[in-house]
Amino acid sequence: MSIKFPFNKLNRSAAEEKIREENFARVTLSFYRYIKINDPKKVRDDLFFIWEAWGVLGRIYIAKEGINAQLCVPEHFLDAFKKHLNNYDAFKNLPFKIAIEEPKVSFYKLTVKVKKQIVADGLKENEYDVTDIGRHLNASEWNKAMADGAIVVDMRNHYESEIGHFENAICPEAETFREELPMVKDILKGKEDEKVLLYCTGGIRCEKASSYLKHFGFNDVNQLHGGIINYSHQVQSNVDLNNKFLGKNFVFDDRLSERISDDVISNCHQCGKPCDYHVNCKNLHCNLLFIQCSDCAKKHSGCCSPSCLDIISLPEEEQKKLRAGAEKRKMYHSHKKVDLRDAFNKKRRD
Repeated sequence: MSIKFPFNKLNRSAAEEKIREENFARVTLSFYRYIKINDPKKVRDDLFFIWEAWGVLGRIYIAKEGINAQLCVPEHFLDAFKKHLNNYDAFKNLPFKIAIEEPKVSFYKLTVKVKKQIVADGLKENEYDVTDIGRHLNASEWNKAMADGAIVVDMRNHYESEIGHFENAICPEAETFREELPMVKDILKGKEDEKVLLYCTGGIRCEKASSYLKHFGFNDVNQLHGGIINYSHQVQSNVDLNNKFLGKNFVFDDRLSERISDDVISNCHQCGKPCDYHVNCKNLHCNLLFIQCSDCAKKHSGCCSPSCLDIISLPEEEQKKLRAGAEKRKMYHSHKKVDLRDAFNKKRRD
């Protein structure tokens, strides 16, 4: 019988304290695989109990179509972790993407969830075929294709590409992968016979995106094998390869990003100075993700707007009342955002 989830009982502050007391290293990694899983709930339960005992932390989605995982593993359990996955026919020899910058920790709890899809894409079953995907390119092949004038498309969301992307890449102003797929198809209309290069963080979104484009008549679709993470490792280990990625790679854990190059290609959303540091608004009712430099963080107490600054000045009990029963807010700053500088300037004028 399947157990009830979630099983984690530690709150964030208690989890942080527990991690600070650890005297061992962790390895942050990610992996995915599209493959048929007949009983996702049973697999979820099996993985959770073993990994929880080993102190594995992270976010894992399992569906009938496969698995998508981002996690950090205690280094002394890494071999056992790999052997455990290999016990499942569906997960044998999974290619791991190891983090480019290894922090003390990137996650604070273990979450293993059963989902309808491992990546929400909104596609109908007759709009793609994951057995018919684009050609996988390594870093050397990718650089050559770029040099030969191929069309490069960023298959991530706008807040990801804002802080880092490949040279001359098309970066759609999309807030979700679901929104981006038809947008990219429209952008590329009329270029069905040209070479198209797709990339994302670790490769999973490009599996669906390349299949989708091929279904709609694009004849030369290619994707970066292992995504930005694998590309960066290849470039770092090969002196003959030039890095064509500018800035930082956005990641979906507490690190929020990994630096790939020294280029800073974005700006603070509040003062406009060069900055590529994402933060969440200190008003927990808002929790908006935006770019804020250290000066503005100090000046505005980590808030994104005057209204949020007012709210964090309230007693904690009043803040809790505002959060109670509140509708779910968007985590990320829309590309249609009101300029944050204007908001603070207006308050000063008023």
